[in-house]
Amino acid sequence: MKNKKLIGFHITTKCKLSKIVLIANRLKIKVFSLFVTNINQINTFLDKKEIINFRNNCKKYGYSPKQILVHSNYLINLGHPTINGINRSRYLFFNELYRCKQLGLKLINFHLGNHLYKISTTSCLIRIAESINLALNKFSDIILIMENSAGQGSSVGFNFKHLSNIISMIDDKNRVGICLDTCHAFAAGYDLSSNYYEVFDKFNNIIGLKYLKAIHLNDSKNKFNSRIDRHASLGKGMIGAKMFKWIMLNNDLNNIPLIIETKSKNWTNEINWLESLIS
Repeated sequence: MKNKKLIGFHITTKCKLSKIVLIANRLKIKVFSLFVTNINQINTFLDKKEIINFRNNCKKYGYSPKQILVHSNYLINLGHPTINGINRSRYLFFNELYRCKQLGLKLINFHLGNHLYKISTTSCLIRIAESINLALNKFSDIILIMENSAGQGSSVGFNFKHLSNIISMIDDKNRVGICLDTCHAFAAGYDLSSNYYEVFDKFNNIIGLKYLKAIHLNDSKNKFNSRIDRHASLGKGMIGAKMFKWIMLNNDLNNIPLIIETKSKNWTNEINWLESLIS
């Protein structure tokens, strides 16, 4: 089987959304990730002209919705323990999905949330599943992609069983998936520095590789099982180089977005290094 790796970056910039497409094209990347709003603002309305420009640039430079991974707002907590909190987060999430619809985007990557030590982990996971079902019923043409967490504070989703439990409660399982962040997994106690093949086997056994819709390729500044989310340049952190080479050579991980979330000054070197691993 031909090795078809789709490598790109999360492009964080204050420029207009349509300009992000130009940056992706200039970098000659096959996939990219972006925020569709200011991640720390409650409500942002997209300019109609900018929506048109974004869509036109995607068409002009050949970026389909399958090649663009939206990263949702950080203020959203779909497992919030209070009624007001969960209603507010769902409102923000639905607004986020509406903006994605306006832009013609379909793959939405999001953090699950926190129980804030006020409800049990199980109750939090149930609320998240309910939130996802509501969103899928409201928006027909999206795929919601859950990102595993590092396990900081009261966040859920750091354990593969959390993710599997949520999926088991989803009505339309064809429209959900997982974005596996390698830094988060390492910080949460999955040893990707040496036992990476076992970690992916565990993922397959507990969740299923068919649900793996994207990978965030990040090394870790902090040690194994630290529960701290701090990204390092690829091969320069506590995970090291071996896992990244294994991912690049693994044909089971073809044709899904592999998104680097490190500092932009390293992008060219990192993508050249990754591509050299399969040349």
